[in-house]
Amino acid sequence: MKRILMVLVSALLIVSLLAGCGSGGSGAQSQQQGDQQGASGDGKYRIVVMPKLVGIPYFNASEEGAKKAGQDLGVEVIYTGPTKADAAEQVKMIEDLINQGVDAIAVAPNDPAALTPVLKKAKEKGILVVDWDTPADKSVVDLSIHQIDDKEYGEHIWDLLVQSMGTDDAEYAIITGGLAAANLNTWINYGLEYAKTKYPNLKLVTDKIPSDEKQQVAYQKALELIKAYPNLKGIIGISTPAPIGAAQAVQEKGLQGKISVVGTALPNDSKAYLKDGSLDVATLWDPAKLGYLTVALIKDMLEGKKPVDGQEVPNVGKIEVKPDGKTVIMGPPTDFTKDNVDQFNF
Repeated sequence: MKRILMVLVSALLIVSLLAGCGSGGSGAQSQQQGDQQGASGDGKYRIVVMPKLVGIPYFNASEEGAKKAGQDLGVEVIYTGPTKADAAEQVKMIEDLINQGVDAIAVAPNDPAALTPVLKKAKEKGILVVDWDTPADKSVVDLSIHQIDDKEYGEHIWDLLVQSMGTDDAEYAIITGGLAAANLNTWINYGLEYAKTKYPNLKLVTDKIPSDEKQQVAYQKALELIKAYPNLKGIIGISTPAPIGAAQAVQEKGLQGKISVVGTALPNDSKAYLKDGSLDVATLWDPAKLGYLTVALIKDMLEGKKPVDGQEVPNVGKIEVKPDGKTVIMGPPTDFTKDNVDQFNF
């Protein structure tokens, strides 16, 4: 009897050991499959979309588009960013996100150079690195999603200024967002270069003036410009709060028709100022579509599908892909005026 019991116990031990080995192998395989499907426990890809800052209308609209794409495409979208345009805060947040093991990080850098080291770290960890809205260091991104063709956009803004002033022989000023913002600087630089040959009689009265992405700061800076330069004929606002702040100053001083304001602003923010003539033209794109496009293209990339020129993206439209294969242009901008602004709602 004892011998039979010993045989049974030995057999049970062998079966247990085999089951344990099988279970361990199956668990490892399941973990590998989970890693391939995404970092979240439910198998969804976890995609981070980080704006320059949260809490302003432009990036609120981008958030709506990004989250809608997440719902439509079955991915988890983490939309997070600093409460002010601060590159150092973005770096800290990205460090935390790397530790969380997300699948992709798309960032609109406040200062591209400041983010390069942490984005390199993310890439080394196997995280897909993307820039959107504002370009980062080209050497570290797998995909670069632009709203428009930067050169065409910069030149278009200067054309709008001259058309609104009714002359190309005048004094003007530029109020921008942050001085280190690559997208804003790119548009300004293209516009200034274009003006040298196309509008040589335009006179920029001072260097571009930062507003820190705040309407109130842009308003104060515009009042200072109006006081300091009595012959000022135009103001270009680059960043969505900047032209609104400048228009607010023109409105307060009753200078509609004497000082033209053009720039990059949302139609809902612009409506009252366009209607009373303190803002001549706002030019932009739909930021919700940009948020949607960012998430849609990242999901494709995570699944091994690269964007192609002329690709039709649902809820966005046809995109342009540059010869480098990773620079994407969403499409041309829309100009908002007092005559058409009621047709838009963002």
